Amino acid sequence: MWLAYLMALPTLTVTFLRVLAIILPGKLGQKAGFAAFCVTSMIMMCICASYGVVASIALRIVGYGGLGQWTVARAFKWTMWLSTGVTFRITESGKIEGGRRGGEEALATRPVVLVGNHQTEMDVLMLGCTFPKYTSVTAKSSLKWVPLLGWFMVLSKTVFIDRANRTTARAAFDSAAHTMRTERQNVFIFPEGTRSYYDKPDLLPFKKGAFHLAIQAQVPIVPIVCANYSHVLNVKAKHFHPGTIDVSVLPAIPTKGMTAADVDALVKRTRDSMLEELIRLSHVSGTGNGVPLPRTAAIDGDTEASELRKRN
Repeated sequence: MWLAYLMALPTLTVTFLRVLAIILPGKLGQKAGFAAFCVTSMIMMCICASYGVVASIALRIVGYGGLGQWTVARAFKWTMWLSTGVTFRITESGKIEGGRRGGEEALATRPVVLVGNHQTEMDVLMLGCTFPKYTSVTAKSSLKWVPLLGWFMVLSKTVFIDRANRTTARAAFDSAAHTMRTERQNVFIFPEGTRSYYDKPDLLPFKKGAFHLAIQAQVPIVPIVCANYSHVLNVKAKHFHPGTIDVSVLPAIPTKGMTAADVDALVKRTRDSMLEELIRLSHVSGTGNGVPLPRTAAIDGDTEASELRKRN
């Protein structure tokens, strides 16, 4: 009987918080709604991580271990949408570079290093909604010791990085590059390195690890840009509102023939492209306005074109 009560406790807690969000005035109700979202997210993550442990073992047995993170990502996408009313959707950026398109076409390219902007803890759900098959994430090495989540990550080919130890971090990237070449496994990295919590369309400076990895493996970079969603979730202000958030996948950036000497230029090219798209998305979604649309460099010979304005 006590086990039944224990299992019912999370549901009762969320229900209680949601009732408070409805009946309490102003900021009190807002904070209760935020707390309900946080508790629900943790419950869904635990459920999906538990499923992930079983699914990863089963997929490894039948020779499809590379699908472990994708299947759990999709499970998290649907459980979060049903329980919180928030989701992410891939939109068409309209950007073409060298004949290469973004969107689903770019996501179908394998193997690649996927890079995305990192706003809050809810970016885990963004991964759940956009994650292509045969993709693994990178994570700090301490997460492997977290019950359920860590077990799942270990079993599903997560690339663990010890940021305090340069030698082991380099070894992890060497192993990831080998896996990418031999198993055609993608790797997803947040190049900002930490969450920005920005309430405007902007990016933190990029770290270079993702770009070194792409050049080492000689695979393309695929930028994934998530619109600023502080109107849906604002961790600092502690408010949450259900909604759908736009995500744009830009055309792949080739690294064939590049060397370590090209890393800085590759970082700048990728970050500039992502920031322009982030600002464009803020205008398309109607949030984050007030930041002017930037002019872009020529694309496919369209000299000094206001390319973002045309795509907007």
